[in-house]
Amino acid sequence: MSSKREDLLVTAERLFYSHGFHAIGLKAIVQEAGVALMTLYNHFASKEELILEILNRREQAYFDVLQKVIAEETGTVQEKLASAHLAWLKDTASNGCMFLRAKEEFSSDSDHPIVNNVNSHKENTIRFIQAYGLDRSEALKLSLLFEGTTSLAETTDIKEVEGVLKSFVDCIEVN
Repeated sequence: MSSKREDLLVTAERLFYSHGFHAIGLKAIVQEAGVALMTLYNHFASKEELILEILNRREQAYFDVLQKVIAEETGTVQEKLASAHLAWLKDTASNGCMFLRAKEEFSSDSDHPIVNNVNSHKENTIRFIQAYGLDRSEALKLSLLFEGTTSLAETTDIKEVEGVLKSFVDCIEVN
């Protein structure tokens, strides 16, 4: 990947996450990234294509964090996944769920590619959890806890949120 493309993606993700997708124009992104507008269009055909690439990269980064923690920590699958999700929140997601924020901004068209991407991400997360031995119901419960944790972490001290998540994770019994 070219360094200019990477600069565009990193800058756009930071700006979109901080200010919203509609609030940030392409000119702001290229200016902040220090590249020409034509460079952006050489890599992305549209703002929507850029957003989709950012969401895809963010999903992969999230799953990479989950996999890393699962491989390195001890405990039940639920405990390891909760620990990984908390690590993600502490390092990357203090401003809520970027996917749900995207869906909110593009929800006027339920068939919009960004809305479909968000819906796929949420389902991919459930399937990811299931791949570690939880059935769909257990994966949904854990996903619900993660969604609530992400939301609550925007307004509540992360240590308090962490304690609550860990207490609830223990209630999910794996069949």
